[in-house]
Amino acid sequence: MADIVLFDLDGTLTDPWEGITRCVQYGMEAAGYHEPDRRKLTPFIGPPLMDMFMGEYGFTKERAELAVEKYRERFGEKGMFENEIYEGIEDMLKALRNSGRRLGVATSKPEVFAVPILEHFHIDSYFEQIVGSELSGERVRKGDVIREALRRFDVEEAQEKPVVGGREELVWMVGDRKYDVIGAREAGIPCVGVLYGYGGHEELSAAGADRLVSTVAELRELLLAL
Repeated sequence: MADIVLFDLDGTLTDPWEGITRCVQYGMEAAGYHEPDRRKLTPFIGPPLMDMFMGEYGFTKERAELAVEKYRERFGEKGMFENEIYEGIEDMLKALRNSGRRLGVATSKPEVFAVPILEHFHIDSYFEQIVGSELSGERVRKGDVIREALRRFDVEEAQEKPVVGGREELVWMVGDRKYDVIGAREAGIPCVGVLYGYGGHEELSAAGADRLVSTVAELRELLLAL
């Protein structure tokens, strides 16, 4: 049985497209870049913002920092709530908790935003630990976030399987982007890729996802069977 299940937030528990793309657009405008088509900003869902602004759009470090600052300004005011929980998520979380699984969230989103989003959708109580990045720029890589989540669960990384309390503990990560899969591998745990999010079959398969599911219903069935 999977003892601990860690969930990504954006694209896995909730659909944040509206809020994230509007906030990215707002940040870009402040940094002098105009992008009228928010559909082109969908790739910002998942990876660290600095990486996207600098790597994909060629912003300088200073320009990217301004864009991130303005993004967070709007996101903190209203962007975080321009968001929708995927149908069936709460029922799945309830079923997993009732079956004895321990649940956590591991997201690259700043923790100060992740917690109120989960509270807004009334699903925060299902999670023992909610782990995100820091506004200072620390712990933005998914592998680092997952390792911190394992630490808060008192799980020690081992060569074969994570160990807690002197026994093997089976921990799974669930996410929709390659960053979730890569981060899970770095932390030594398997990952379920969800195709209803923003990564897609090709991306998740290429990253090496251990399992793939197309719907929340399939995810629930799989996790209860692990």
